[in-house]
Amino acid sequence: MDLSFVSSRVVFAGVAEDVLTSSERTDFVVVGGGPAGLAVAIYARLAGRSVVVMDAGTPPIDKACGEGIMPSGVASLREMGVVVPEQGCSPFIGIRYLDPQARLPLAEAEFPHGQGLGVRRLFLHQALIDRAHALGADLRWNTTVTGLTQGGVMLEGGEVLGNVIVGADGLHSRVRRWAGLERDVTGAVRFGVRRHYTIAPWSPFVEVTWADNAEAYLTPVGPERVGLGFIWTGGPARYDALLRRFPGLHERLADAPFESTARGAGPFLQGTRGVVSGSVALVGDASGYVDAISGEGIAIAFHEASSLVRCAVAGRMNTYGREHRRITRGYRLTVALLLSIVSRPRLRRRVLFALSREPEVFRYMLGLNDGVFRPPLALLPALPRYLFRFLVGRA
Repeated sequence: MDLSFVSSRVVFAGVAEDVLTSSERTDFVVVGGGPAGLAVAIYARLAGRSVVVMDAGTPPIDKACGEGIMPSGVASLREMGVVVPEQGCSPFIGIRYLDPQARLPLAEAEFPHGQGLGVRRLFLHQALIDRAHALGADLRWNTTVTGLTQGGVMLEGGEVLGNVIVGADGLHSRVRRWAGLERDVTGAVRFGVRRHYTIAPWSPFVEVTWADNAEAYLTPVGPERVGLGFIWTGGPARYDALLRRFPGLHERLADAPFESTARGAGPFLQGTRGVVSGSVALVGDASGYVDAISGEGIAIAFHEASSLVRCAVAGRMNTYGREHRRITRGYRLTVALLLSIVSRPRLRRRVLFALSREPEVFRYMLGLNDGVFRPPLALLPALPRYLFRFLVGRA
């Protein structure tokens, strides 16, 4: 990398200052070393470009997330050459909705293409690190970025310049704020929390259980491990109190030892004015977030990383915004539908009853959430039947 001394214009919390620093240059500067940032690094190296990733944490870094990777995200892992150890993952074939007692399936469907993969976050992070390192990415941990400069980022005592500056620093992204891409949004305040249990998965599905203004997500994430997460609307809540709202799960896990402490995240809703500003681009949760209810976050982050690198290498950074909208449209449609029924029990019962009778519609919805927009021929007769069952079915 080039090393020189330059006078830079630095942005600290929106205030610009002139400083004299030592600097180095690379093709991609990535702020944030989570799955989104590491995916950018891997795709950049596969494209023959240099990349520096900076993160204030010490790997492997844990985080509260659903840990279920949808089929298109599993395909991205293969494309990147990332291999997750068997002890840290478990496949799943689709989604199953359960009644509040978590015993009777209300509706279930398998993915229309491929399988999902439940992956313990620590194993996923380490696998991405190993692949990025093997490809020659420059990974800098325990490194704090303090601001954006004219064409780079500022560290303590130095600057890293790049052709592309990537904000991959999560839900409450500082890069998004520094670049002027943050937008205030209003909506339901939603939070999430998860914990792991040492117990063999009992279902090949991710199981979702509904309660009023809350959902429970049970994901297989290893041969002898499951992750149980809750998403709810409202203020702070304790994990054990949430678990008691789901009697079937509470009973089933009563004797299972904990494998991790409860870890939370939120509020989820984060707005952006866009995902590109000059040479700065956003990926992953930093690029805007609606809700974790669809479980699609990691897969979308991988797709965004691939698209950003492709656009940047082609010299078409301005097209990444359009690509980002294309990548996230299925997710946004699915989230809007699911959030519309979270607080409406009668509507939820009608939707799930109709889905249970027309699984082909459910399969298409799973595909739509995962980026498959072309409806199968089997959906043509199933859709009017679904609408009929929704209108006249159980209330």
